[in-house]
Amino acid sequence: MSSLEFFKNIRGEIRFEEAMAKHTSWGVGGPADYWFMPKDKTDLTEFVVTLPREVPLIWMGLGSNLLIRDGGIRGAVICTHKGLSSIHAKPLNQVEVESGVTCAKVAKFCARAGLLGSEFLAGIPGTVGGALAMNAGAYGRETWDVVKRAEILDRDGHLDVIDRSEVRAEYRNTFIGQEKWFTSAVLEFSQGKPTDVKKKIRSVLSDRSNSQPIGSFNAGSVFKNPADDYAGRLIEAAGLKGLRIGGASVSLKHANFIINDGRASATDIEELILLVKATVLEKFRIELKKEVKIVGVGG
Repeated sequence: MSSLEFFKNIRGEIRFEEAMAKHTSWGVGGPADYWFMPKDKTDLTEFVVTLPREVPLIWMGLGSNLLIRDGGIRGAVICTHKGLSSIHAKPLNQVEVESGVTCAKVAKFCARAGLLGSEFLAGIPGTVGGALAMNAGAYGRETWDVVKRAEILDRDGHLDVIDRSEVRAEYRNTFIGQEKWFTSAVLEFSQGKPTDVKKKIRSVLSDRSNSQPIGSFNAGSVFKNPADDYAGRLIEAAGLKGLRIGGASVSLKHANFIINDGRASATDIEELILLVKATVLEKFRIELKKEVKIVGVGG
């Protein structure tokens, strides 16, 4: 099925055997059988229904919070970042945004409108779709705190709008069922002054820059924080800052980040994740749970 003729009605960009290292913030990952960037939501729906049901689907935005193994993806990867990029204001301090828009762009858009409660989004290094799917959060707030309703697409190509009350969202988890993906959401904030919102965003970005290894190849926080504690504190207390396997190392700036120095393989990173988890369990009897999603086959 590696023929563009099969996808003749698709208007977006399709690549075969696409190296996923080019599309992940860790800079690693083997080839995907199919890589697709839709032109718009209609094009996305057409691709989903055209693709045979037996072909697995993985959605991604900026490729953060994601580790793709060196053997790549046996299936299709949908990249929403450029195709689902609409954002516009609605009445009642609401903003409608498609899933490919970055959280940082949403924060800036809301700042210009003086929408309070949007500032934390500036600290999330991903797209709205990813934030919805994992209930991403920063600085004491989570994505589903500000969601009014969301639109989802299922594997049959059906679009449905769900209210916030229909979604079970927990710390770094959202439950909407199998083979369903977010295409857009309506977010709701409170009215304030643009100067106040911009000041808060500057504070968020400054704090993030001072505490996290911005500018390096990383995927954000590797582990979820356990109850009443912080994964980074536990990893540092275990003496693991700077621990290295191949080209992957535990960040010296923030222990819950793993850095690729440019030479790491996905295997290096995954083995380091497992070693950190095992060491913290041995020392503190606390089992860290991964925040990053690991997919694909080994190299």
